[in-house]
Amino acid sequence: MAAGEQVTLLDSWASSFGMRVRIALAEKGVKYEYIEQDLWNKSGLLLQMNPVHKKIPVLVHNGKPVCESLVIVQYIDEVWKDKAPLLPSDPYQRAQSRFWADFVDRKIYEHGRMILTTKVEDQEAAAKKDFIDTLKLMEGELGDKPYFGGETLGYVDVALLPYCCWFYTYENILNFSLEADCPKLNAYCKRCLQKESVSKSLEDPKKIYDFALMLRKKLGVE
Repeated sequence: MAAGEQVTLLDSWASSFGMRVRIALAEKGVKYEYIEQDLWNKSGLLLQMNPVHKKIPVLVHNGKPVCESLVIVQYIDEVWKDKAPLLPSDPYQRAQSRFWADFVDRKIYEHGRMILTTKVEDQEAAAKKDFIDTLKLMEGELGDKPYFGGETLGYVDVALLPYCCWFYTYENILNFSLEADCPKLNAYCKRCLQKESVSKSLEDPKKIYDFALMLRKKLGVE
């Protein structure tokens, strides 16, 4: 990082979106200041830096805010382009990477949000099957590659990997086993956690589960 550069991340520890940014910064070797945000009592700094959505994560680079996790990851890849490229150089491959990262947001995040905010008895068996089928689609795209982008960790991996520490919560609430239903995806998560840039950016799954239970209690959907 160039001398005099200031990089700050406004984030919340359990946020899968924030974890994406943490992984990307770790892959690039970028040093930054981390400022934890209370999402129930939003700070003046967060509201100033993201007045549109008022959400984390926000990357503040030399005083300029960048919002929305996938936008931030692309920004990081473009600014610190000399190390660990996340998006492929080929336009078609870049488009495919963006497609699958968008799929993670539209399907896996949305399923996860429903799991967290809906009473267990109201979650139909069809919803559980749909979630597992979504994970199987990701598994099919991964195939036998070590990472979604091939031989090195890339954009789609950064988009998906934060859910590795949330799967334990989803498994417990929906009563399924990632290892039994999606063994390749389960092995992929374990393999990626051997990378320091991933392991130090993700949270303990059991700590996430406790947080999820607290959140469900707060929402009245125990």
